[in-house]
Amino acid sequence: MAAVKRDYYEVLAVQKTSSGDEIKKSFRKEAFKYHPDRNPGDKEAEEKFKEITEAYDVLSDDQKRKIYDQYGHAGLEGQGSRPPEDIFEQFQDLFADFFGSGFGPGGGGGRGGGGRGRPSQPRVQPGRDLRAGVRLTLREAVFGTKRDVSVVFPAACATCNGSGAAKGSQPVTCNGCKGRGQVTQGSMGFMIAMPCPECGGAGKVINKPCGDCRGRGEVRSEKKVKVSIPAGIDHGQAIRVAGHGEPGPNGGPPGNLLVVMEVEQDTKFQREGNDLLVEVPVAFHTAALGGTAELSNLDGTPVTVNIPPGTQPNTAFTMEGIGVPYVDGGGRGNLIAVARVEVPRRLSAKARKALEEFAKALNGSEA
Repeated sequence: MAAVKRDYYEVLAVQKTSSGDEIKKSFRKEAFKYHPDRNPGDKEAEEKFKEITEAYDVLSDDQKRKIYDQYGHAGLEGQGSRPPEDIFEQFQDLFADFFGSGFGPGGGGGRGGGGRGRPSQPRVQPGRDLRAGVRLTLREAVFGTKRDVSVVFPAACATCNGSGAAKGSQPVTCNGCKGRGQVTQGSMGFMIAMPCPECGGAGKVINKPCGDCRGRGEVRSEKKVKVSIPAGIDHGQAIRVAGHGEPGPNGGPPGNLLVVMEVEQDTKFQREGNDLLVEVPVAFHTAALGGTAELSNLDGTPVTVNIPPGTQPNTAFTMEGIGVPYVDGGGRGNLIAVARVEVPRRLSAKARKALEEFAKALNGSEA
């Protein structure tokens, strides 16, 4: 006994008064639930999916729906039903929304009748980002600078205008996929689509390759990009220069250029976050009696450090707001001067005598 078909409105969980958009929305929901890719090896889900696609094939067609509403399943008998592959072709755009590009022309996998669809059209896509490095001194990184950065990237071959074919010839339609860019394997409508092995998914093949680009359609190109490096940038950080990446395929927008900083070490200054550390020479007598010491900041401006009496070696003095600028412009870090007490290597007779008297007085005071 033949199985009794369920009412198509019941299959899609809609009413007879439902609009086309409501029927499509319900179909998407049910198809997503029972699609074989989500239920591998589940025969029941596979049958329900077939039932759902059959119901939608009728209810989404105004003429078929009118006949079905008047005469039911019997009214559609004798008209013949479309192969499952053709039904999947109609639904490929719907499936692509929630299964990705594996459905329809240009897809790389998934189940469906994508191989029976229209010939694939080149997709407009943004170009890939490029990456370049720039070497900076510590001073350039702290206070900012401008640099011309050399960028190497693939560009469309001028000889063949990016087609890859020799002058006077054009790429021809691939015989393996008839220009669709993919082939299918499978049975019962559940087809696995894959890129055509003969053309690599392009839909066309080049019989006479261009001599300049050897059929690749692109050549190595180089340009210089002027880059403004903000004050306060640190080693390993990158800045993005919009629109200076690779050109986009098929007329798409170019990608971006990422410029990565490599900051050289300085012989005098050390950076810790937004603070600068530097040694300041302090005379022996200044460390003992107190006074001032002078140094030059990273930008060459003079800085005076107040030295209190009894300053010990490696004592740190913090001068706020004259360190590394914050990249966002929110002020500057600190300059930290570390005392390097200098002991004289040679003494005059007078200085030696005075120092000996100092030692006796110091010992006496300790007694």
